[in-house]
Amino acid sequence: MAGMRPTPVQPRIEDPVEMLLACHDKVRHFSRLLHKLVAHVASQGADEQARNAALAVRRYFDVAAPLHHQDEDLDLYPALKQLGDPLLSEACRRLSQEHGPQHALWQTVSAWLQTVASGEANPPPAAVLLFADDAMRHADEEERLLYPQARRLSATDLAHIAQAMSARRSAALDATLDVQLDQAADGNAPCSAPSSKAISSRTERI
Repeated sequence: MAGMRPTPVQPRIEDPVEMLLACHDKVRHFSRLLHKLVAHVASQGADEQARNAALAVRRYFDVAAPLHHQDEDLDLYPALKQLGDPLLSEACRRLSQEHGPQHALWQTVSAWLQTVASGEANPPPAAVLLFADDAMRHADEEERLLYPQARRLSATDLAHIAQAMSARRSAALDATLDVQLDQAADGNAPCSAPSSKAISSRTERI
């Protein structure tokens, strides 16, 4: 029936650590794409490939990356701190505190990407490459200092983390559907956005 709201399917997460590692793979992918995009815009301008790459990077860091930080700050890090290891707890505290400055830096990067997506070949602010490099450095540190320690958590703890991560993504999908339905009801539904796969295929040459 037209206008009926679809029921979102809650993602299943069997292994939260593997999911977090997969998120880091995406962080690295889109951070490297930022580097390529800067060089591409300088030499080719804000052509179609550049515009699609800008959209892809914004989509990931606007939508998926905040969920990843919440997975860590609200679920993984608190569970790791319960292990009672002072060095581990300090690493959790320090890396968690880095998320706020990363988010603040992203606002500048996102604004530049928006201009590229609009067809403007403005020089990037220094924050663009700084953000990309710091995101990869941060992911490397988490994988070196924290993620291996997650294997010390009980099966129950890991199951609770996985459940929270799944619920978080379900809620995000739910909110996205609400926005899309509101836009459709107002007659302002945007043209279908290209899929992630389509965007990826268009940015491979950047």
